[in-house]
Amino acid sequence: MTVMQKKAQDPTAHLSAADVEQLGVELDAIRQSVIDARGADDAAYIRKVIAAQRKLELGSRAVLLVSLFPPAWVLGTAGLSIAKIIENMEIGHNVMHGQWDWMRDPKIHSTTWEWDNASPSEQWKHSHNELHHTYTNVIGKDNDLGYGIMRVDEDQRWVPLYLAQPLWNFLNACFFEYGIAAYDLELGKNLATKKRRSSPEFRARGKQVLRKIRGQVTKDYVVHPLLSGPSFLGTLTANATANLVRNLWTHSVIMCGHFPEGVETFERRSITGETRGEWYLRQMLGSANITGSPAMHFMTGNLSFQVEHHLFPDLPSNRYAEIAPQVQALFAKYGLTYTTGSLPRQVGSAWKKVFRLALPNDFARTAQAKVLQIGRQPAESEASAAA
Repeated sequence: MTVMQKKAQDPTAHLSAADVEQLGVELDAIRQSVIDARGADDAAYIRKVIAAQRKLELGSRAVLLVSLFPPAWVLGTAGLSIAKIIENMEIGHNVMHGQWDWMRDPKIHSTTWEWDNASPSEQWKHSHNELHHTYTNVIGKDNDLGYGIMRVDEDQRWVPLYLAQPLWNFLNACFFEYGIAAYDLELGKNLATKKRRSSPEFRARGKQVLRKIRGQVTKDYVVHPLLSGPSFLGTLTANATANLVRNLWTHSVIMCGHFPEGVETFERRSITGETRGEWYLRQMLGSANITGSPAMHFMTGNLSFQVEHHLFPDLPSNRYAEIAPQVQALFAKYGLTYTTGSLPRQVGSAWKKVFRLALPNDFARTAQAKVLQIGRQPAESEASAAA
């Protein structure tokens, strides 16, 4: 079924086909319980979050009008950074997943929401909702496995370009929103041939991204600084700093979802004829969580519950914490590993993998063997001399 079956210990070997389908039935029951219970309190939650985020952004931008004064710069930049993170993570990502479409509010709907990001929502929904969530961790199908610029699994073919992937990953973190916009365009594939480069569809999508980037740049680096008058430079640098903070934070959270050690990957052929139970099992083993406080979960857009999010991507994000213990109990019941850890641990694990897989699979083992061989040589020579 999967790449993991090539390993010495297949984590699903103890499950029968009937077990997997029963697991799916029990997960369906958890999902239905949330659907049956969602209502006014959930609607009030997302409306409250959106209202608070807008007030925080408006207040921060107002403070930045006097960012000529250092305390105002610090306060306004901090507030704007937090506002941008909330807008992207808890609001934008989740609204565009359709988590709040059931409210039938056209202002908070996946078909109408446009977020504060370089990537047009229409393109992001295709690459993220349709491709990543359908083909989660399937090598060659899920481009989120390294975003086409990194190797994050031993079964991905190594090429010399990956030697610099720690640098690519750092640059991607700093300019993450632009990296995602380029990723949505599938530049690696579409720039490879003249036919693809000149296709009307690709050119139209490219123009759409450029229009979005132009609007974002104009807003953050022209309009708001100009409105600040004497605080022009203060507001400009504050906006740049807030975007950088947002990029670094979102990149770190996203990396924790599928890159840490313990997350499994799958072969392309494994999804042929995949049942609902097998789809659930792939989401369970292909995702990882982050432990932390309610405030930390909120600032990640509840993507700290990545396992629950991948099982139920269209359930309201505020319900993931509630169902996480039920999901974790199913992991235990079926003898599966619920991969989770603190934010520093998961980020460190993901970065460690990025560095390790920058090299060919057998490089570390070969180097270690050579070191041990060199270490043994003096002793062996002395033994030979004594004989």
